[in-house]
Amino acid sequence: MKTPELIGIAVALAMDAFAVALASGVSLGRVDARQTFRLAWHFGLFQALMPILGWLGGTTIRTHIEAYDHWLAFALLAFVGGRMLLGAFEGEDVRGRSTDPTRGVTMVMLSVATSIDALAVGLSMALLGLSIWVPALIIGLVAAGFTAGGLHLGRAVGAGRRLSTWAESVGGLLLLGIGLNILREHGVFSAWF
Repeated sequence: MKTPELIGIAVALAMDAFAVALASGVSLGRVDARQTFRLAWHFGLFQALMPILGWLGGTTIRTHIEAYDHWLAFALLAFVGGRMLLGAFEGEDVRGRSTDPTRGVTMVMLSVATSIDALAVGLSMALLGLSIWVPALIIGLVAAGFTAGGLHLGRAVGAGRRLSTWAESVGGLLLLGIGLNILREHGVFSAWF
């Protein structure tokens, strides 16, 4: 695989991580170096590991996952996005106690949700007989960089007190939109329209 193609794949896979990091930065309001490292590390790690898992699984695992992978990604994103929407409309005292999306189960759920597409890339590379090690490293590094940038851009957008509620609402809607787009890409809505 040529380098420009690989970079294009890495950037495309990093878009979900960027959007989720942007929404997370909005909901946090203040972002420190530890939060940036945690989210960028986990998103990058999951983005790098998923293609390896897909590559190792080859065609065997594909038949078991492709029937519901898009529903899993949607459920995870809808859960976190819904929590962000609820948090945007709660009082300031309650919002101050909301969970940090760069910690615990929320971070793991977001990491899985944003990296499921990378599993399919690994499966594709296995079918094409391509090595996965360099592409996985590049995919992980690009995702980590986009995550860090998205987190700080989200923080800047949501910095204003009046803007914060609006931005957190948009962030929650963005996560729901990403989840719905995943379902659309898998043809879920084609039967309805």
